[in-house]
Amino acid sequence: MLSPGVRKPLSRTVRFGVLGTYPPAQCGMATFTSALTGALSAQGSEVSIVRVADGSSTSDDTVIGELLNGSPQSSAACVEMLNQSQVAVIQHEDGLYGGAHGDELLAILGALQVPSIVIAHGVSKNPAPHQRWVLERMAATSDRMVVMSEAARERLCGEYGVDRKKVAMIPRGATLPTQPRLKRSSRPTILTCGLLGPGKGIERVIDALPSLLNVPGRPCYHVVGRTHPEVLASQGESYRMGLVERARSNGVADSVSFDDRYFTTAALTALMQTAAVIVLPYDSKDQVTSGVLVDAVASGRPVVATAFPHAVELLRDGAGIVVPHDDPEALSSALRRVLTQPRLAGSMAAEARQLAPAMAWPVVADAYVTLAAGVRRERQMRG
Repeated sequence: MLSPGVRKPLSRTVRFGVLGTYPPAQCGMATFTSALTGALSAQGSEVSIVRVADGSSTSDDTVIGELLNGSPQSSAACVEMLNQSQVAVIQHEDGLYGGAHGDELLAILGALQVPSIVIAHGVSKNPAPHQRWVLERMAATSDRMVVMSEAARERLCGEYGVDRKKVAMIPRGATLPTQPRLKRSSRPTILTCGLLGPGKGIERVIDALPSLLNVPGRPCYHVVGRTHPEVLASQGESYRMGLVERARSNGVADSVSFDDRYFTTAALTALMQTAAVIVLPYDSKDQVTSGVLVDAVASGRPVVATAFPHAVELLRDGAGIVVPHDDPEALSSALRRVLTQPRLAGSMAAEARQLAPAMAWPVVADAYVTLAAGVRRERQMRG
C-alpha cells in the first residue's frame, strides 16, 4: 500500500486515442498514423483511431469512429471517444479540419478531459493572421506540441512565440531495411518517390537528364507514386501526362519511367535500396517535415535534394547534397558527382546508415510513450 501523499507510478504502456487521417486514405499523414499505431501496439500500448472522414470506409478494428468536419454533433462524439483514452494525440496540418484554417479543431481540443499532444505535420513560415492564431491557440490549449525537425521547432518557438518547454522534437519515423539489397538494374537509377502533383519538382530532373546521358551506364529516372487524390480529382492525370510529354520533348523518353502502383512500406523500402541516388527536387522552400526524405535516408542511399528546411537539416552531415532551388546546373552537377564518384556515394550512404537507427519506428514509438507518461505525470501533479 502506498503511503499517504505518494502517487502510484504511471505505467510505461499507455492507452492512446489518435485523431487524424488513416488508411485507406492515401496521404503522408495516413501512412504516418498507420506506422505509429503499429509501433505503439508492438511496444504494448493500446491505440484507438478516430479517422477524419474522407468518404472511404474501413473494417480495421483499431478505428473506433470518424470525425465529420462541419458537424458539431460529430465533434462532440469525437471528444467523447478521445476521452476514453489516457492521452489524446491530435494530428494537425492546415486544411485537414473544418472551419477557417481548421479552427473547428480548437473546440475539440478545449473539450478534452485527458492530456493532449498535438503533432504539427507542418508549420507555415508566412501564415495568414487567422492561420497563425489557430496554431497559437492549439499550442496554448494542448499539453504538448510535437514537431519532426529542429527547423520546425525553431519556427514554432521563434516565429510563433510558443514556449520551448511545450514543444518536443520527435523524428518522423521510418522502416529500416531488413532484407538484403535487391539486385540493381544495369542502368543506374535516379529515383523519386511519393504522391505526384505540381510542386514536386519532377520537371527539374527531367530537364537535367539530357546532360547526364553521357554518364557511364546511361542513368534512368524512375518516378514512383500515384497522383495525389486531390490533384486527381481536380486535374485528372494531366500533370503526369505533361511530364511524359516533357521527357519526350527533351529526348529522354526512353530514360524516364513512371510507376503509379501502390507500394507497401516494405516494398518501397526495398525499392529505395536499388537506387543509385534518391532525389527530392521539391519546389517548396518552406517544408519542415518530409516523410519521403526520412524514408530515403533510412534506406541508406545517397540523397540529392533542393534546399527545403528539413533537407538542409537532415543532410548537413553528409548523407546527401543540397542544391539551390533555381540552379539547374547545381542539380545536374550533384547527380553527376554521386553517379560517377563511388567513394562519395559510399560515404553518403554510410552517413545515412549512421542516422537511420534514431528514425526507427520502435525508437520513435518509445519517445511518444515517454512524452505521454510525462504529460500524464504533469496532470497528476497538478491534481
